[in-house]
Amino acid sequence: MRNFFAVLGGMGTLATESFVRVLDRETHATCDQEFLDYVVFNHASIPDRTDFILGRSGDDPYPYLAEDVDQATRMGAAFMVMACNTAHLVLPRLQALTPVPIMDMPQETIDWALDHFPPSTHPRMGYMGTEGSRHAAIYQNPADRSGYELVDPDQDLQDRVSALIYEDVKEGHLDRGRYLGVVREFLDRYRCDTVLLGCTELSVLNEVFPMPDLPIVDSQAVLALSAVHRAKGLRVRESSSR
Repeated sequence: MRNFFAVLGGMGTLATESFVRVLDRETHATCDQEFLDYVVFNHASIPDRTDFILGRSGDDPYPYLAEDVDQATRMGAAFMVMACNTAHLVLPRLQALTPVPIMDMPQETIDWALDHFPPSTHPRMGYMGTEGSRHAAIYQNPADRSGYELVDPDQDLQDRVSALIYEDVKEGHLDRGRYLGVVREFLDRYRCDTVLLGCTELSVLNEVFPMPDLPIVDSQAVLALSAVHRAKGLRVRESSSR
């Protein structure tokens, strides 16, 4: 198999399943051979990223991710995607381990937002993500560079976001009302122009309960679209070189 890519997943498993479904749907294949070639690492035993970042656990996820990067490199992956926003804290360290490009989900997401919700008309971007991602400022730098005001929730609203991630999606209980209530809080009380889903568990909710009438920026869906575009480009170049 040539020109395949690797999905570094399992953080969590339901989010990785959602990523693959969106990836396959956005490929718009009409037969088996038109789907993309990829390998999924569903490394579910990777320690919780937020617990490590916040000092609640000493179990570092980096060595686990480094092992996946090494295996994907040795397998010959053309590029990699990492289906976890919080894990992007160690993206520079992981990229230093391999010549194989690892796509940057936060940067891809902000680039997509620039095209669809530019800061000239949508300056305030409400941020829904893990406490670990907020603490590590995963999205702060790319948002700042692009001219967005990234709006963080207060602790009460963050607790509701965390409940969606850990109590709803990770436990397999999806509630549209709870999800919509948090999104509307950002749009109404916080007067945000867009809402960024900066956690792949939240992307699961957006896949199951799509609300295209609301200005939602879904990081995992953006990554899937970018991966499809990149993989199709590789396939075209491979075909033209034969």
